[in-house]
Amino acid sequence: MFGVLVAVSVGLLLWGRRLDGGTPLARLTSVDRLAGSRQGSLRRQHVEQVRGRETELTFLAGMLRRPQGRFVVLCGAGGLGKTTLAAQLAAQAEEDGRAVFWLRWRTSVDLAQQLTQVAVACGLPEADLELARVGQESLPDVIWQQLNSSRRWLVVLDNVDEPQAVGPGGEPVAHYRGWIRPYGGGLLLVTSRDTNRQTWGPRAELLRLEPLAVPDAGQVLLDAAPRAGTPEQARQLAARLGGLPLALHAAGSYLATATSRYRTFDHYRQALDAELPTLLGAQHPDASDPDVARTVVRHTWEVSLDQLTAEGNLLARPLLRVLSLLAQAPIPLSLLTPGLLASVTGELVTVVGVEAALAGLHRYGLLGLPEPTTALEVAQEDSAQLLLHPLVREISALALTAEDNDLARWRRALTDRLTEAVHDVAGAGRPGWPAACLLAPHLVLLFDHSPEARADARDTVATLADVLNDAGAYALEHALHQQLQDTQSRLLGPDHPDTLTSRANLAAALRGMGEYAQAVDLHRRTLEERTGILGPDHPDTLTSRANLAAALRGMGEYAQAVDLDRRTLEDRMRILGPEHPNTLRSRASLAAALRGLGEYVQAAELHRRTLEDRMRILGPEHPNTLRSRASLAAALRGLGEYAQAAELSRQTLEDQTRVLGPQHPDTLDSRHALAAALHGLGEYAQAAELSRQTLEDQTRILGGDHRDTLRSRANLAAALHGLGEYARAAELHRRTLEDRTRILGSQHPDTLDSRSDLERALAALRAGRRRRV
Repeated sequence: MFGVLVAVSVGLLLWGRRLDGGTPLARLTSVDRLAGSRQGSLRRQHVEQVRGRETELTFLAGMLRRPQGRFVVLCGAGGLGKTTLAAQLAAQAEEDGRAVFWLRWRTSVDLAQQLTQVAVACGLPEADLELARVGQESLPDVIWQQLNSSRRWLVVLDNVDEPQAVGPGGEPVAHYRGWIRPYGGGLLLVTSRDTNRQTWGPRAELLRLEPLAVPDAGQVLLDAAPRAGTPEQARQLAARLGGLPLALHAAGSYLATATSRYRTFDHYRQALDAELPTLLGAQHPDASDPDVARTVVRHTWEVSLDQLTAEGNLLARPLLRVLSLLAQAPIPLSLLTPGLLASVTGELVTVVGVEAALAGLHRYGLLGLPEPTTALEVAQEDSAQLLLHPLVREISALALTAEDNDLARWRRALTDRLTEAVHDVAGAGRPGWPAACLLAPHLVLLFDHSPEARADARDTVATLADVLNDAGAYALEHALHQQLQDTQSRLLGPDHPDTLTSRANLAAALRGMGEYAQAVDLHRRTLEERTGILGPDHPDTLTSRANLAAALRGMGEYAQAVDLDRRTLEDRMRILGPEHPNTLRSRASLAAALRGLGEYVQAAELHRRTLEDRMRILGPEHPNTLRSRASLAAALRGLGEYAQAAELSRQTLEDQTRVLGPQHPDTLDSRHALAAALHGLGEYAQAAELSRQTLEDQTRILGGDHRDTLRSRANLAAALHGLGEYARAAELHRRTLEDRTRILGSQHPDTLDSRSDLERALAALRAGRRRRV
């Protein structure tokens, strides 16, 4: 054995000289060390039980049994447990009687030595090594010929984070002529942060790791610190840590240490917000050693940034720092411009440079680029987005604080870009809606500035809220208005007109979300205060009265709504004139309230007049014109004019799909209306299909408890009843009745309708059973 090792060392030295054109490589390890510690380095590391990676282990076990000319790359960002998972597979392979070799990437020379040891252990003859020594054969060829002829082995090559350096001689991995090849009789498993398929070539099976699911992550914490709290408390801390295995192990080790200040999951989780720098963000004195840095949350991602910098990607680090200042939410890709990075770096930045930085960060798993899930998202460039892991974001922000004392410069550059982006989406109309939805969570940054900048920030937030209202994104609009209202109450006082406007807008957003009771309370308070401060005839006071009426209509209080709407319509005609948009809005609102009372003739007449006026004043494709057409169809449906109602609803649905998009709440409402009209015509199959589609979309967009969603479920049940599917209809009616009772109350008209519908479905079901008997 000693003689073989001597031959290996000499052969490697000569081969290295040949590759370098006669220039000697770094000094090879001595024979004594090669016979001792180097042999030890081929042993796998010890690993405890791995949680939450059962699917990955099953896949790897299958690859181990049948490599079929492939190798595996376990890849992803630092801290995801790639090495731990590889060690778990290695342990299973050993139990199965396979030869396991654990190699740690350091340099190409070290790798050559270790792979030669592996080949020798797999039976490589000394004569073959001699051919490589004298230059008649390529040493990598000799090694892989032997590995190809051997079976039942697993070679783990750990931490190959710089594949371009593997070689030999700068040979790209994807060419499969260097030290990494897919042709062995066993399985080669590589762990790396590089997730780029082009790096590894077509014969590589890339297994990209993601953070652990919360239940599995919670179990990791319980394994490490079983006395630190309940499973639910462990899951809450695991969610706060984003399921990142490195952070979970760090937290678990801390909690299990008797001298730690925090000994429970809850205390640790609560302390993270204030003490992240000392708990997970503590610097390690040996962080300059990449092997150490990989094991420390504070430094593990800096290893990837250092590698990107070494590759010449100088914008990757500042780009990640900029992203870390934004909210923990998807970020529109359109926000990241050369101008933004030029503002923080002081350098000339090109589009190509920004794209290279994004590609580099994604390649090393430091940011995610969610794939579009629908054809609509694919077609909308402004829906492109990226996402940071919560701890990557927090730790990167912490690193920025340590690197630069002038964070105001970074925040100022971001707020300027956010303001510019809001004005861009406001001017873009419907095409800007996807980006507007993505921008909304990040506007919190605009309030972290001096008082003189806050007025501009309020205008920017209000502008984006208006865009979100147009888009029907009421939940996002509500969050912005809540933020704006809190800020204005604090800065301007609760009675300031701007504060009251924010409260009115907040209530309107609640109504759009279907939260009618809360909306009524806020609108009533705002109406009282505006009446006292501005007077009963002020346009803002009239707006509050109209908004209160609309919210009451949502609660089924149609009589109160009619009274308020009639008074508001009279006042607006007197003050604003009969053709003012707000006057037309009051007339439409009164007609809707009358429709709720069953006064379909009056409602139809008012809706028809409003539709004609809006077409003339606003145009045929204005969203309010389309709403009037939809409202007239609803009134005609109440009159039993189902054919006319179906035609109007179909036309409105087509126009709203084109103008507002297929997922806008108004479009979904028209689809519901068309289904109802078709039901009236006895077209139950078409009505059921439309109702089923609408129910799915409204559940996803508006939520399962929204009044419109419940209405679509009731529509579907009614269509199924018409098709004779009484059991399914009864089940849906029962669920809808329970939900409407809980959300709207037992006496709401919709609830009463559901009770009657359920009774009819049950009666039909009983009658059908009697006929069968």
